[in-house]
Amino acid sequence: MDATAVATMPKRAALNLPTLIHHVWALSPLILVHVGALAIFLTGGALWEWLLMPLFVYLRGLVTTIGYHRYFSHRSFKTSRVTQFLLGFFSSANLQQGPLWWAAYHRHHHRHSDDPGDVHSPYHGGFWWAYCGWLFVPLAPQWRDVSDLRRYPELVWLERFWQLPGFFLAGLSLWAGGWSFLCVCFCLSAVANFHLTFVVNTYGHLLGSRRYNTGDESRNSLFLAFISLGDGWHNNHHHYPHAAQAGFFWWEIDASFRVIRLMEMMGLVWDVRRVPAHKLEPSSTSQPQDSEDDRALASRTP
Repeated sequence: MDATAVATMPKRAALNLPTLIHHVWALSPLILVHVGALAIFLTGGALWEWLLMPLFVYLRGLVTTIGYHRYFSHRSFKTSRVTQFLLGFFSSANLQQGPLWWAAYHRHHHRHSDDPGDVHSPYHGGFWWAYCGWLFVPLAPQWRDVSDLRRYPELVWLERFWQLPGFFLAGLSLWAGGWSFLCVCFCLSAVANFHLTFVVNTYGHLLGSRRYNTGDESRNSLFLAFISLGDGWHNNHHHYPHAAQAGFFWWEIDASFRVIRLMEMMGLVWDVRRVPAHKLEPSSTSQPQDSEDDRALASRTP
């Protein structure tokens, strides 16, 4: 590993028994939902459960893109403390770890996009490392990158107990519909959401076109945008990451931004950040992650 990778990659956690126990505990939801999805071959599933499953995938995708990505990672709008907690709660129910963890790694990705130390980059370490392999290595998140979020005790609590929302919804699913409902609607939809996140992080830097010179390999893809509810406009997003929209033009479908606009109309969110007109030009300078605009996130209180 070269000096650049060592300098920019998240540090590996100390290898000791408590660290290993914590890491296995953190990985257990990812493993369990995959086991639960495979258990469908034993439990089967009713037609109505299979018809409901795409709705669960859609709702999980929305809370990930709107909650973990556009709000916690990029603070692209303001909201109340209650709505902030609910976004964190339902995002945590997707079992992709807590809101601070997710935002810390995502902000690191933007700061070092496609550098040797970027764990999401398929150009360093190989495709499978970027897809999900890095999750199986105990790394230490850079918590200083989310100091703006750590000011809220309820988010710190949620970060500590991020498995609880998912376990609660899993228990509710088992109670409401039995084992087949748990496996089809909860586990399989969670697995789909995991892999949609992995796909955007990797294929978003491999497939598609480039409108902006962002200094990395981020790309725009209509197909990825469709299945990821807007996040497939990845080159757009890396050009101006703090906007609530990833689709910059009316023909670029962005389901997540439509929901954010609806929430804005309902008064649930406000100060929704949009892309300035001068940033739409292909010749415009990309907004870096480390900037006055980025550091101003700390002042964007609910």
